[in-house]
Amino acid sequence: MSEDLTDQVVLVTGAGRGIGGATARLLAARGAAVGVFDIAAELAHATADAITASGGKALPIVADASDRKAVFAAAASLSAAFGPLTGVVNDAIFIRYGPVEGVEEEVLDRMFAVGIKGAFWGVQALLTHRGEKPASVVNLASPVADLGTANTSSYTAVKGAIVALTRQLAVELGPRGVRVNAVAPGAVPTPGARAIVDEAGYARRRAQTPLGRLGEEAEIAAAIAFLIGPDASFITGEVLHADGGITAKSM
Repeated sequence: MSEDLTDQVVLVTGAGRGIGGATARLLAARGAAVGVFDIAAELAHATADAITASGGKALPIVADASDRKAVFAAAASLSAAFGPLTGVVNDAIFIRYGPVEGVEEEVLDRMFAVGIKGAFWGVQALLTHRGEKPASVVNLASPVADLGTANTSSYTAVKGAIVALTRQLAVELGPRGVRVNAVAPGAVPTPGARAIVDEAGYARRRAQTPLGRLGEEAEIAAAIAFLIGPDASFITGEVLHADGGITAKSM
């Protein structure tokens, strides 16, 4: 498997920590220039600094993924620093769980703004600031798009939309040399996820997963890097379930 991403320039949203951070670090380790996009300045700079300290190429970008102008400005800055974009990873998300009757309008608006609109802006920014090379989009989906799960109605709505958008854009953008795929991680105890899932919740997820364990950030990053890179050059419109088998078990 080729791992050389030297010619790649990739914008990764939600890259300050968690899966986005692991993805940014892995892409950079394989030679890509990475835009470390995060709403938290401290996290964006910390991840970018760690990449550059290891000899990689990174640009910290502090912005909100739901802000179209900010996403376009981020892509422009990354292109100016390292050349035309070849990829975008739409990882940024805002998550709240709870019974459907308790979903508040402002929370739903924020989840849709970051999770759905943010993906649109990421794709649009890539199309605006790409060059002649083939390009790749990887969206972050979830097994909940395929499985009914209690108290995740708003999150499921976001991820279901992402799956549909991924497949539609693969058809629309394929003739223009842009592949569009998604990765659907299983239970991964990232810092953000731990804020809303307790240890009992992770114990249930571990027991439900055929591999009998939780996922790791680096494992999801590896799946994303594969879809971004040249080894996936004939793959588009796919949702890669990096979930330890939980989707297969439940369907």
